Amino acid sequence: MRRAFVMVNTDLGSEAELQSELKKVEGIVGVYQVYGVYDMIVEVEAESDQKLKEILFSRIRSLKHVSSTLTLTTTS
Repeated sequence: MRRAFVMVNTDLGSEAELQSELKKVEGIVGVYQVYGVYDMIVEVEAESDQKLKEILFSRIRSLKHVSSTLTLTTTS
């Protein structure tokens, strides 16, 4: 099982809408609004590296209102 934490910057004022959309994506197990440099942290679980990449590139980064991301993968 692969796990990653994705820090997300959003378009101003779109946090609630984006959080709702992210919660619908298969493989996303947590969506947290945060304060600071990033607007959200998204917790992702996938069965393989390939599936993780698919979630990151095709599902998260392609969503409307995502302006940038930073992904941190875990080793265990």
